[in-house]
Amino acid sequence: MNTNQIDGAASTRSARSLTTIRPSRRALLTGGAATAVGLALAACGSGNNGPSTGGTAAGGDTVTVVTYDSFDLPDELITAFKDDTGYTLEIARSGDGGEVANKLILTKDAPLGDAVFGINNTMASRILAEGVIDTTTALNLPDGAADYLAPYIVDDTPALVPIDFGEVCVNVDTFWLSDRGLEIPTVFEDLTDPVYKDMFVAINPTTSSTGMAFLLATIGHFGEDGFAQYWKDLVANGTKIDEGWSDAYYTDFTAGGGDGAYPIVVSYSSSPAATLNDDGIPTTAAMSRTATRQVEYAGVLAGAANPDGAAAFVAWMLSRQVQEAIPDAMYMYPVDPDAALADDLADFGATAEDPIVVDSADIADHQQEWLTTWAEAVGQ
Repeated sequence: MNTNQIDGAASTRSARSLTTIRPSRRALLTGGAATAVGLALAACGSGNNGPSTGGTAAGGDTVTVVTYDSFDLPDELITAFKDDTGYTLEIARSGDGGEVANKLILTKDAPLGDAVFGINNTMASRILAEGVIDTTTALNLPDGAADYLAPYIVDDTPALVPIDFGEVCVNVDTFWLSDRGLEIPTVFEDLTDPVYKDMFVAINPTTSSTGMAFLLATIGHFGEDGFAQYWKDLVANGTKIDEGWSDAYYTDFTAGGGDGAYPIVVSYSSSPAATLNDDGIPTTAAMSRTATRQVEYAGVLAGAANPDGAAAFVAWMLSRQVQEAIPDAMYMYPVDPDAALADDLADFGATAEDPIVVDSADIADHQQEWLTTWAEAVGQ
């Protein structure tokens, strides 16, 4: 796994101002599988509306959370965590998401902290297979959490707890295209049409989580046998490939605030909500049929010095006040469907009804070969 696969999401968090919706949810698991996961989640412990107290538990009164550099929550919430649980949070920022995952695997016999936040679904199966997550410590999750968490559980292991999600998809500068009499593209295949030659900027999946998510979307759509040809066709049609989301969106995208020349870009479903003009109308739109979902997880680290405190942290991340703070602080959607978000995002940043899904186990098994195939297809 590449060690730089979070910069897109991190850049989005640090650069955009989002506002509150109740985004649409889609059950990614159905029937018996979801029921089984729900029962397992319930067994983790539920019945309170927030984390349990007990700062004098084994491991002392400090909880060390290993996370990515862009982790951010309001200071008043951090203070409230100590007031509610008796534990003091110590945030150990450890690079981007890929670096965090690799460091946790390399140090699993001498863990860097008590809990982790920020593992996403492209890394989750590997993290679980490597034994990084403690699957024995009870988690006292909020009432009702089992139901809304079940669709996002990886490998039937509820100890790795879903916290938030985002959707990577193609965005278009609708005003730029309309001014030139061009139709707005809606599907992957449109981007290889000569009408849109030299208009699309994508992102390198070996250096960006945003780029990796879009690569997975093309694999999910075209299949393992077809995605390489699609990328060859994109390059032949003048697609530019940047190293990270910031360069693609803020430098090369025509609606990114700079002097960009590309009116089509890989970004997020929430991005249009941040492009409102003076009339309150977004100048960009998301191509929802290209969307794929990124889910971020938290868990207790195996061998943690303070597993009880780590469990309190995980439960706290699902508390209503934290879930409602996540969109403004880290620019992701909360997994709790009842957590309030903001009006602009409600109107212009709705999530896809049917996002593309690639199984996390398949990602763990095939990610490196997919990246090799991609590099060969685009000539890198």
